[in-house]
Amino acid sequence: MNKQSTVAPSPTRVLILGGTGFIGRHAAAALHRSGVHVTIGSRRPARHEQRYPYAAFRPVRFEHLLQPDAWASLLIDVDVVVNCVGILRQRLTESYDDVHHRAPAALAVACAQANIRFIHTSALSLHDGAKSEFLSSKLLGERAIVASGADYCIVRPSLLDGEGGFGARWLRGLARSPIQFIPRSARGRIAAMTSSDLGDSYVALVAQSAMDEHREVELGGTRHYSYAEYLRELRTDYTDSKALQIPLPDWMARIGAHMCDVFHFSPFSYGHWILLQRDNVPEPNSLPELLGRPPSPIRSKVDEKVRADLSFNLEP
Repeated sequence: MNKQSTVAPSPTRVLILGGTGFIGRHAAAALHRSGVHVTIGSRRPARHEQRYPYAAFRPVRFEHLLQPDAWASLLIDVDVVVNCVGILRQRLTESYDDVHHRAPAALAVACAQANIRFIHTSALSLHDGAKSEFLSSKLLGERAIVASGADYCIVRPSLLDGEGGFGARWLRGLARSPIQFIPRSARGRIAAMTSSDLGDSYVALVAQSAMDEHREVELGGTRHYSYAEYLRELRTDYTDSKALQIPLPDWMARIGAHMCDVFHFSPFSYGHWILLQRDNVPEPNSLPELLGRPPSPIRSKVDEKVRADLSFNLEP
């Protein structure tokens, strides 16, 4: 009697869009550690291939792929798409509507047609009537994905702290300053979380055979801070001294946000100014369920394993 041979299942094949950005690089590193076959979509593959030796690359100009047919060749031999693409500010060739709405909408339809699971990274606190195109375009993108027929999951993380993040570095720089200006209306709560925990949450989601139990996933840490409290928390990683926190009139904060949008010298934007006035906390928080453990605390010393995995691909 012949014994039946067993064949190990092939690893899941994941295409990560925005895989060289802040969120994407943590997702790519975590998925690689889990044994997934990682392909990164990038507009400049040759620039990044040496930094990500474990990944294959496909050339992708995300903002140009605005019809489902344009995605078809890029989705060959892919089981799951993880979209981590986003822009803080518009450029001449990249609009909020194209990057946050029209391209994800076309991608979702293409995934539905190819029977590919689609995990899309969005944001908390999106709402109708937001006077920021940064926010409104993300909300339109979410709604288009829901209507696409895809097997989708929308991931909405709270504020991220971690290695390689422009905003995270900026906030830690502010935390070290002895004088901090706090907008008076910045009373929204923040459920800050680590970027490495977000990467691990993608691993848990990719492992699902279908996304029907995780259509909309809101993620964050277990502690809720105001903006002023969060800066004080970050400051404890560097010094025991307290900073002088000076209230800033709202009109000055708004002008400052618009100036940041014009001159691009800070990650702060008008959209972020709006978000600071609203709670940015998950309801409910799916992070502990996905991780199978409590979320990691916010800290300045990045876990050594995560640092080792990311050290070769962090931008100089």
